[in-house]
Amino acid sequence: MIKGIAHIGIAVRSIEEARGFYEAMGLEVTVIEEVPQEGVRVALIPCGDSRIELLEAMNDDSPVAKFLERRGPGMHHLCLSSNDIHGDDSRLRDAGVRVLRDRPGPGAEGTTVQFIHPSSSGGVLVELSQSASSDT
Repeated sequence: MIKGIAHIGIAVRSIEEARGFYEAMGLEVTVIEEVPQEGVRVALIPCGDSRIELLEAMNDDSPVAKFLERRGPGMHHLCLSSNDIHGDDSRLRDAGVRVLRDRPGPGAEGTTVQFIHPSSSGGVLVELSQSASSDT
């Protein structure tokens, strides 16, 4: 079941350059992590009950690199938290929603994630994320 907004992903060319804006607003980068299976470095910035994720491509063929090439820096995705990602994945598939992975898989900070294609979600890439500590 979807519980709320986990984070908003922002594609950036450089985390080091982009973080200054958020820090000027009094926010703080608390973690920078590589997610090799997605070809991305992620900077996590807590913001109230949610957070902002800055996404920097690690290689030229990653989804974030392709996004930056087509659209430039900006909002990349909206992430919703789930406490039953496998159930949500099945429900969405049964409803004809187009997902991007065969099954939910690993994400940043030990989460399990699934992505919903923008063609099924009003033009917005949506990520579902379940933390390792979530109740199922």
